[in-house]
Amino acid sequence: MKVRTQLWLEIFSMSLDSIKTHKMRSFLTALGIVIGVMTVIGMVSVIEGLNASIAGEIERIGSNLIIVQKYEPVAVGERTEEERQRKDLSLEDVEAIKESCPLVKALTIQLTPDFLKLPEVKYQNIKSDNAIIYGTDEDFNNVFAVYLPKEGRNFTQAEIRHSARVCVIGTEVADVLFPHMSPVGKEIKVGQEKFTVIGVMSKRGQMFGQSQDNIVAIPYTSLMKCFPYDPSSLSITIVPKEATQINETIEQVTNFLRLRRKVPPNKSNDFAIFTQESLLSLYNQITGAAFIVMIIVSSIGLLVGGIGVMNIMLVAVKERTREIGIRKAIGARATDIVKQFLIEAVVLTGIGGIIGILAGLAVALIIKLATPLPASVSWWSAAVGLAVSMAVGLFFGIFPAHKAARLDPIACLRYE
Repeated sequence: MKVRTQLWLEIFSMSLDSIKTHKMRSFLTALGIVIGVMTVIGMVSVIEGLNASIAGEIERIGSNLIIVQKYEPVAVGERTEEERQRKDLSLEDVEAIKESCPLVKALTIQLTPDFLKLPEVKYQNIKSDNAIIYGTDEDFNNVFAVYLPKEGRNFTQAEIRHSARVCVIGTEVADVLFPHMSPVGKEIKVGQEKFTVIGVMSKRGQMFGQSQDNIVAIPYTSLMKCFPYDPSSLSITIVPKEATQINETIEQVTNFLRLRRKVPPNKSNDFAIFTQESLLSLYNQITGAAFIVMIIVSSIGLLVGGIGVMNIMLVAVKERTREIGIRKAIGARATDIVKQFLIEAVVLTGIGGIIGILAGLAVALIIKLATPLPASVSWWSAAVGLAVSMAVGLFFGIFPAHKAARLDPIACLRYE
């Protein structure tokens, strides 16, 4: 056992010596491996970070929420004719769901203004750029617990009914417009309209690089009165009475809306109804496609690297023909020659894999520091990257190793 271990260590040492002797050649040979592994680590880090961010956001908002809107959450290409012909959801639909669906505990709406350009949000001479404006109701923070005001309060039913000029702002808007004072009770301008701040929402951070705190919420009745709005943007978010009754609640609301909107039994829904979990599933499908692209790109790099390894190992066999003859003459078996060249190939690609992992970690760090995208490197991606790189060396080293093992020792000793 001890002799065998020493033999393996000797072969490993010889492999390292050979790589050190031809440093530049070895690096250029392993460059394809480095690029392939770096691509895998970099892409996986971004996707893993986004997955964790999305899952965390859904967990904070609530995974038991049901969303009803006119269109499906993601559309690829143009809307179909059927989608374009759909009726908009209405405020009457909202009230009817409240009254006729006993499994619904609470619901809230969101309505988006139809702006070609976001209006300025100002306090005196201070501006908050690109703030998102939307209309909602008094139940908004009952449904979305993450929007509970950290200061002030939410809208009242009376303010909704009378189209009051009040608003609740995000922490980013509050920090920009009121850096050294409380915003509550102050009057801001949204476009040309004046609104009194009655509350500040809790901080939420960013998602996909977009701030979740640069927002101004106003009563939907005020939005409809003060600004042009897009009726098709009406979104209804529902909380079921019991978290275990999500599917039953979806079925009840679906059947009610189909009946109310006179959808024939043989036709599909003319509205979209889905959960946060289905959004996460859809997102995972999208990232799954990104994984496939990543595998294709990295496979090209690994293939190029593998061919380079096989080529350089064939050159090494040619250069070390006399050495092979001497080793065979003093008793080395064909298996010993095979082991020597295979280990050399595996060590070469393994070093390339380690460099690729380090480069991938650097890429992930740069992405995390220089962009709003989250990046998180998992240990399994690094392990897989190293294992695949070594497997490439093993596979592409087989032919050169067997070619070296089959050489005639007498012909090798005569080789100049």
